[in-house]
Amino acid sequence: GDSCCNPRSMGYIKKIVENKIPGIYVLSLKIGNNLIEDMENSFFMNANDQVRDVCGQLANDPHLKGGYNAMGFSQGGQFLRAVAQRCPSPPMLNLISIGGQHQGVYGFPRCPGESSHICDWIRKMLDLGAYTQAVQEHLVQAEYWHDPLKEEDYRKNSIFLADINQERGINETYKKNLMALKKFVMVKFLNDTMVDPPISEWFGFYKSGQAKETIPLRETSLYTEDRLGLQEMDKAGKLVFLGVKGDHLQFSEEWFDTTVLPFLQ
Repeated sequence: GDSCCNPRSMGYIKKIVENKIPGIYVLSLKIGNNLIEDMENSFFMNANDQVRDVCGQLANDPHLKGGYNAMGFSQGGQFLRAVAQRCPSPPMLNLISIGGQHQGVYGFPRCPGESSHICDWIRKMLDLGAYTQAVQEHLVQAEYWHDPLKEEDYRKNSIFLADINQERGINETYKKNLMALKKFVMVKFLNDTMVDPPISEWFGFYKSGQAKETIPLRETSLYTEDRLGLQEMDKAGKLVFLGVKGDHLQFSEEWFDTTVLPFLQ
């Protein structure tokens, strides 16, 4: 529901970073030919195609050939993690996920953006069948929909999240590429009313088979079996869990300056 260069959101963030770190090069990713397409693609462009597009943008940008730091907001957090896992050249140095839903979502309580008719339509599609082929291929939010009551359907039919979370087998390249990060920073909003469950922002999720009790990352099979290398990264001090008071993507410039910017320097 956002765009690369909105002066009240991503454009504002870009300006802050450039002002605080003189001489830094900041690329705010645009997916589409204009800002309207960029916004629409955040709802309707297959996430795998988005990742492929971004990998091309990064590979073709001479400013980034020596490596870069990546910062993703909300669904951009898990999308950039897919970039880290799938596209190691140029190398991603640090990944900062701000409100990213790394174990997916099971609920759509508030929709980003201002287009309520799009939000209503998305809810209906998710209710009808998040794991049908047509919905998976054409609705971004369905591609990280994780139903803890239908884990087998999720593992079998999720075309994006189940793949990058190694739910159908181990892709050693994904694991190797993610473990190459210097730091993987995950920011959770402590009063989040949009992401369900909020612990997904720290890679936790509902305990399988129900949708009330949640478990942290370190108790998930993804971690205990180390299917993605997160356990090894954790032991090496590469995982950083940060909490900030506020609802989804609500934070002060002061918090951002003191807490996030140091990872970019």
